[in-house]
Amino acid sequence: MTKRRVTPQQKKPFMQLRPKKGVASAAAAIGIHRSTGYRTLEKAKIQAGNQPSEDSPPRQRTRPDPLAMFFESKVDPILERCPDIKPITVFHDLRNTEPEFKPNYRRTLERRIRAWRAQNGAEKEVMFPQTKRPAGTFSIADFTHLKSGEVTIRGESLRHRYFHFRLPWSCYRYVSVVINGESFTALAEGIQGAFAELDGVPHELRTDSLSAAFRNLAQDVAEDLTERFKALCEHYGMKPFRNNRGVAHENGAIESAHRHLKDRVRGELELRGSRDFECLDAYRTFVAEIVARENVRVAKDIETERGQLNPLPPSNPCDCEEVMVTVTSTAGCRIRKVYYSVPSRLIGYRLKARIFDDRIELFQGATRIETLPRGLRTHRPNIIDYRHVIQSLKRQPMALARLTYRNDLFPRAAYRHFFDQTKVSVSEKQACRLTVDFLALAHENGCEAEIADAIEESFRTGSLPDIESLRTRFAFQEPSLPRQDHAVGNLGQYSSLLDNRLSP
Repeated sequence: MTKRRVTPQQKKPFMQLRPKKGVASAAAAIGIHRSTGYRTLEKAKIQAGNQPSEDSPPRQRTRPDPLAMFFESKVDPILERCPDIKPITVFHDLRNTEPEFKPNYRRTLERRIRAWRAQNGAEKEVMFPQTKRPAGTFSIADFTHLKSGEVTIRGESLRHRYFHFRLPWSCYRYVSVVINGESFTALAEGIQGAFAELDGVPHELRTDSLSAAFRNLAQDVAEDLTERFKALCEHYGMKPFRNNRGVAHENGAIESAHRHLKDRVRGELELRGSRDFECLDAYRTFVAEIVARENVRVAKDIETERGQLNPLPPSNPCDCEEVMVTVTSTAGCRIRKVYYSVPSRLIGYRLKARIFDDRIELFQGATRIETLPRGLRTHRPNIIDYRHVIQSLKRQPMALARLTYRNDLFPRAAYRHFFDQTKVSVSEKQACRLTVDFLALAHENGCEAEIADAIEESFRTGSLPDIESLRTRFAFQEPSLPRQDHAVGNLGQYSSLLDNRLSP
């Protein structure tokens, strides 16, 4: 119920009836609660200059205490034993153990427990207000995430995080979408992206106890910076430090910004009308546009702070992890517990793999020869590109029947559905041959999506797609050059023009 002020039209008759009928009856006569009547009377005395004296007796209860037989005997021992217990827990315990305890005592119990804690409760932690540090001095970074399922890529839920960098003085922020957890690679890429956009480096960088930056295994370690994070900070000439472990409010300059960022993203998704994106890059562009609009609002302060930043070093440090891998006879290699397929021509090679947050680059010596999309080991244990093995699979189509990573080989769900349905109607050998033919046709003619649509259409009509008709439909045609006819002039005409020009 909303609180209503006692109007002058109510106060005047109340004050007139009170001496004759008492406070409770006078309050009931004008339609207010008796407690409101007592407060109105006390305010009237104060406004009249009659301050209550120290010798005046305290105000007495107007009704019996409903908790008199429960609080000291039951509630007090519970609060002394468990000072932080919730009032609702005490309420349910009294309901279960005391038959005379009524349900309408809940609010009275909560107020009494609150009053008890005001007198006997433990000391609480104090929040100390801080002044903003000078421009260019202080920066803060952290990871946060949306709930699972709030964003999808082609209908599939995207498990991801945000790397969030902020300058508290100017309220500048930089956000990048991270798909492989709070790794050093994601931290380094985010920091470098923020510094490149700012064209400068702040003097200090603060984080919480990120595993990517600090060793969080030992309890009593004075110097627990990871070597890579330490080298990154030394390269940029900034001082790293962190808040106390388990004290999140010390990072209030970024924790509050997390909430505002996610609320803004959710709101923009609602306005967009869809939470599904065609690809990861489209979603990253969507988030970048939101952050850019936020930075425009404080552009003047950002320019002021940019002038106080340290200059960027001439080169960027390595923001990735490097491992050596050997390509096996299965035309693949295992990196961070995820199996990746590679072109079969690389079988037997030992390559250097540079691991970024969203991709893996393979190098033969100093030459980059392949870029692979990075996968999550908790999401897909195999990252397979059918183009890498399709030539060998054409020669051995029955290998598809027992292939370990068969479900990951299919580029679209339509191909997997075709294989599963064909096995039921024809032999397994013929199903493997037809499926491999479709994959080969999609690779050779660059019509993967079109063939998938044709397969789905055939299933809707209750028939199997015809490979020969699809070969004819999607056959590669050599582009024909347009024919041009050039008329050759009579050379005698050029001679007559020349003679006319030379004649006087």
